[in-house]
Amino acid sequence: MIMAPETLDGTLAPVRHVLLDFDGPVCSVFAGFSAGDVAQSLVALLRGPDGPPPGHEESDPLAMLRRIAETREDLVSAADSHLTQLEVEAVGRARPTPGGVPFMEACAATGRSVWVVSNNATAAIDRYLSDHGLRDLVAGTFGRTAGRPESMKPSPELLIAAMRAADAKPGECVFIGDAVRDVEAAHAADMKTIGYANKPGKADALSAAGAVAVVTSMETLAASVTWHQR
Repeated sequence: MIMAPETLDGTLAPVRHVLLDFDGPVCSVFAGFSAGDVAQSLVALLRGPDGPPPGHEESDPLAMLRRIAETREDLVSAADSHLTQLEVEAVGRARPTPGGVPFMEACAATGRSVWVVSNNATAAIDRYLSDHGLRDLVAGTFGRTAGRPESMKPSPELLIAAMRAADAKPGECVFIGDAVRDVEAAHAADMKTIGYANKPGKADALSAAGAVAVVTSMETLAASVTWHQR
């Protein structure tokens, strides 16, 4: 399914560099080691004499990392390091997103570079790409900056870093993500976003946030990229 197909076509036509979110468009990071279990493992690793860390009630480990950064700067480095180890473990059991690899292959076949930009740790992204033989399809990976949770989207920092590495202008790029924060980060980087609505209700939220088009399958995007080469 495509929403606003004419806008999708117009968005893809000038794109030379695709900036791609990881958890969602490429794989389901926490499919085999759930986000809730990762969060509780992080709590156990960080529990100290004063009790559990800030955000210990969060079921999203990235949200917990943000909470820690807001109130316990002394814990940020350890929290990020532990979470990175847990994410690397999680991607060993991640579930590939249908159409994710065909999309990356279609980008390569049409001369478009792919840059993975994610709030997940770079080590976890690289582990997944290596395990699944996808390194040759990705020009570079930009996970959150170690020890700096503020680098995560909706900050545009990682998108700007990827554009700089690609030596690209915003108009030559598009960001594909499945969360409102992805759209917000792209807007801050002056870049268009295609939303990937992989759950009910996301299509409306992504559209309302300003995504220029929304798809509900990565196969749709792969077919659209291929179509532009005909």
